[in-house]
Amino acid sequence: MSAGSHPSAPDAAAAPPALKPMLRLAAPVVASRLGIMAMGLVDTVVVGRHSAAEVGYHTLAWAVTGVVLTTALGLLSGVQVMTSQAIGEGRDADTGAILRRGVAYAFWISLVAAGFLVLTGGPMLHAFGLAPALADGAAPVLQVQAASLVPILVADAGLFWLEAHGRAVPGTIAMWLANIVNLVVNLWLVPGGNILGVEGAEASAWATFASRLFLLLALAVVILRWHRARALGVMAPAPRDPMAARAMRRVGYGAAASYFIESLAFSAMAVFAGWISATAVAVWAVVINVAALVFMVPLGLAVATSVLVGRAYGARDSRGLSHAAWLGFAVTTAALLLISLGVWLFPQAIAAGYSRDPAVMAGIASAMLLSSLFFVADGLQVVAAQSLRARSDIVMPTATHLISYVLVMMPLAWWLGVRSGGGVDGLILAIIIASLVSALLLWGRFVLLARRPLRPPAAAPALPPA
Repeated sequence: MSAGSHPSAPDAAAAPPALKPMLRLAAPVVASRLGIMAMGLVDTVVVGRHSAAEVGYHTLAWAVTGVVLTTALGLLSGVQVMTSQAIGEGRDADTGAILRRGVAYAFWISLVAAGFLVLTGGPMLHAFGLAPALADGAAPVLQVQAASLVPILVADAGLFWLEAHGRAVPGTIAMWLANIVNLVVNLWLVPGGNILGVEGAEASAWATFASRLFLLLALAVVILRWHRARALGVMAPAPRDPMAARAMRRVGYGAAASYFIESLAFSAMAVFAGWISATAVAVWAVVINVAALVFMVPLGLAVATSVLVGRAYGARDSRGLSHAAWLGFAVTTAALLLISLGVWLFPQAIAAGYSRDPAVMAGIASAMLLSSLFFVADGLQVVAAQSLRARSDIVMPTATHLISYVLVMMPLAWWLGVRSGGGVDGLILAIIIASLVSALLLWGRFVLLARRPLRPPAAAPALPPA
């Protein structure tokens, strides 16, 4: 009997998840997340070609709304986890109710977040000590971006639900169609002379709103036209179930706290780079951009892994649960080793693609060599965190991220990068150490839990009431 197996588990003898189903789900999820990044890249390029000042407004507004959006997406992660667990338990017909609760939850979260940013965004920018003209220019952009939180958060609830059902391809297609809408509306509005009377960064924010609204409508069509929608309960009002709603929210609380901690910690790293030099800021911007692109690969694998882990957990299949997690570990390690090797072999080419300034190019090349050392650890920690949440272990991922990124990374980054004069290389060394700490703690936790038998659902609900 495998470690952690339980004789009463209903599917203890079931075949473990294979590589092909994981990759079939992970590939479109990666493509979908790259579509999100492509949307931001298009906004920056189009606005940047229009005006250097306007791209500054765009960047400042996004720095504020991005943290709120990331945290809100964490709150919605319970939709995917609870849907996967319900499928594993054989309760497919209940997943429509999970979707409807998730959409309602997303709507209220988005209204609160948008209202908060619309009312406080302008004063917040001024409170950061920015030049008044810069804060005034970014404020209306921030307000439009805040309004676009409503369609994107509701859309993401549907996207997460589809991914839990293994239907990631329609969501990916919708995401890239939204990118086309974003590009077309950007090219129409940003140069000015349009019927809305706006241009530059504010016009680009309206393009983002239009593309996010399109994504919401497209996903609604995909879900409502799915032949299983009625059987899954999508068309019927969700029954009142306070325990189920609380369980979904509790998963989201942990994920949102983790996302907030990480985004806050990496925002502090940007501040540290600013304390070093202007060149360091430019180099750090490239490091973060490349790291974010690379991160889409383990993020997609983490989603696929968590869906399979969640289904196995719902079925109380210990062997399948462990196999899914370790398969995600192996595939993520292999993929990121290949990517890291490419970055390590061609740092000069990456530097040349981002800058022509000799000092900046030299800094980028050096930073890329070091960055290739943390990609694997960073990817493994996100796969482990998602796997733990999928099996309803909510607190440990958040506590680990607090320890790794706040208590370890931030002080080390200040010491190695600023105090000791290590520059951006010192900041990256701090990330390497923090990512290793996070990966080791999270996978250690997973191994520990895998040694314990899974209790049947009746004895231990997935998430007990708070």
